[in-house]
Amino acid sequence: MEGVNLIESFSEFKDIKNIDRATLMSIIEDVFRSMLIKKFGSDKNFDIIVNPDKGDIEIWKNRNIVDDEFAEDSFDYDVNRHISLTEAKKIEPDFEIGEDVSEQVKLDDFGRRAVLAIRQNLVQKILELEKSEIYNKYKERVGDVINAEVYQVWKKEIMLLDDEGNELILPKTEQIPSDFFKKGDTVKAVVSKVEMKGGTPSIIVSRTSPAFLERLFEMEVPEIFDGLITIKKIVREPGERAKVAVESYDDRIDPVGACVGMKGSRIHGIVRELKNENIDVINYTANSTLLIQRALSPAKVTSIKIDEETKRADVFLRPDQISLAIGKGGFNIKLAGKLTGYEIDVYRDTETSEVESEDVDLEEFADEIEPAIIDELKAIGCDTAKSVLELSTEELKRRTGLEEETIADIRKVLESEFD
Repeated sequence: MEGVNLIESFSEFKDIKNIDRATLMSIIEDVFRSMLIKKFGSDKNFDIIVNPDKGDIEIWKNRNIVDDEFAEDSFDYDVNRHISLTEAKKIEPDFEIGEDVSEQVKLDDFGRRAVLAIRQNLVQKILELEKSEIYNKYKERVGDVINAEVYQVWKKEIMLLDDEGNELILPKTEQIPSDFFKKGDTVKAVVSKVEMKGGTPSIIVSRTSPAFLERLFEMEVPEIFDGLITIKKIVREPGERAKVAVESYDDRIDPVGACVGMKGSRIHGIVRELKNENIDVINYTANSTLLIQRALSPAKVTSIKIDEETKRADVFLRPDQISLAIGKGGFNIKLAGKLTGYEIDVYRDTETSEVESEDVDLEEFADEIEPAIIDELKAIGCDTAKSVLELSTEELKRRTGLEEETIADIRKVLESEFD
């Protein structure tokens, strides 16, 4: 095998894998020096000139010219460091004692087996370097969001490829339950864990991690990215519900409003990315009672009793608010507990008057009344059935702008609840 071909193959490898020139030269030189030590016992008197861009390598053996008597009789004579005058003159007739002689060493001099061993050694070292660089690159990117393409889908995980062709793994456990990807799809996820397994970097990405939701907020909300709003804590039930506690140190900034955006413009993109995960953004406070009250949103809490020693909270609500506090599948109360750090138990507020306890939240009528109409009613302070019925048709028409026929239909639906 010719030396030129040997080096050219690694120049191409360098271009594909983006190994810098200096590093490649260092690897090649180290491999050849190991070969020289194995063949000659030392590499001290050898110069190795590597030019990976051109695909060539030169090895020069440097020796000092000594007289023939020294070469024949002295114990200090070293064939790797010395050359007799007679031998030197065969190379160049004008050489004299004391001068240095440089001879080029050909790869063919080492034999085919040695050259093949060099190639194998180079392949191994360059692959090790590439794996190390991938590991270091992604180790620094833990917590960052990346976009990658689906390369292969298996039952328990998906293999992704980044822009440079590096392999990433998205386990089934790190996917949102409603996620469905096929080959060629682009996936957005957060780098959650990077480790070496058998000398190969294992890069795990996640779409269920709270860090993923936090990065999405940073991308959508400039105030968070700039540090004007701080995310204090995030808890998630991936694909179902999430609660995000935010705080602003600038009184002029409404942290919840900034995160949600005008008409939900900022949070809608996040919700879509998370497969319609319901996201509650609340104002963080050091007041435990108030934090629990906010965390149980959209339920309206009547009173709270807290035991700081056991970290338990007894929450009392009107009967119609209990189901809201618990939430679908119990996710609301479960996440509220995780967010606040308290074990929350809900109780029916027996002290609430019978009239109040019989009232029903407007959200309970979502199947019969359009959400947009419910929002209009809430905008004027009517969030329960009886609060709407207490207002006259004319008053409702004036304050909401709804048609009289629509208001009549709403009244019919609400009144039927109390018949």
